[in-house]
Amino acid sequence: MSVSEEKFTRQTLLEVHPLTSNLFTLRATRDAGFRFRAGQFARLGVTKADGSTVWRAYSMVSSPYDEFLEFFSIVVPGGEFTSELSRLGVGDTLLVDRQAFGYLTPDRFVDGCDLWLLSTGTGVAPFLSILQDFEVWERFERIILVYSVREARELAYQELIAGLAQREYLAEYAHKLQFIATVTREQHPGALNGRITTLIESGELERAAGVALTPEHSRVMLCGNPQMIDDTRKLLKQRDMHLSLSRRPGQVAVENFW
Repeated sequence: MSVSEEKFTRQTLLEVHPLTSNLFTLRATRDAGFRFRAGQFARLGVTKADGSTVWRAYSMVSSPYDEFLEFFSIVVPGGEFTSELSRLGVGDTLLVDRQAFGYLTPDRFVDGCDLWLLSTGTGVAPFLSILQDFEVWERFERIILVYSVREARELAYQELIAGLAQREYLAEYAHKLQFIATVTREQHPGALNGRITTLIESGELERAAGVALTPEHSRVMLCGNPQMIDDTRKLLKQRDMHLSLSRRPGQVAVENFW
């Protein structure tokens, strides 16, 4: 069943930036009534040449307080949605569901000292939104953002990540953040080499962070490749770290809309 006219707004694309041949960022206007919590996603719609509309879920990169909406997308070869989305340019229309969705938000955890944000590819998007929200910095003693890509040129939003420390409202908390990039298909200065799961198994990720992954202190958010999420959850389960549910608070939160 198609989404009725009343359930979405028509927004205008303000910026479209290609990062690689199959990765791009896009920024659109934001309806004044659209509200979301950092870490949530929106359902985006594009209208095809035949007049039909295709919908997909996309996490917001932008902060809940920005006047615009920003998203990070991959182009899936032959993909019904991304092939249409990648053709859009500045001034074109993007449909946005009026309601935000998702539970990959820091309030999934009732306690914890260290917040680990483990992402692959475009899965870094919700974590960038979370890192622009003041509350998460107040709540946790340490925040470790791990961003895994195949090739170094796919590392997006480096300027945003580096600039967090310069933001006036985060200045006194900037020391809490540690950013760890990992590249799987090549060696890159300043980045680890290998998959997140491999780096956890070997202990290299914890050594690089200088922080141990423990059920007592660590709270872990996962977003990205479904295989990474499944495999990482299994590794964390071996350490007695479990999915955080409303009826049973735990140490792990997941977003996966594939």
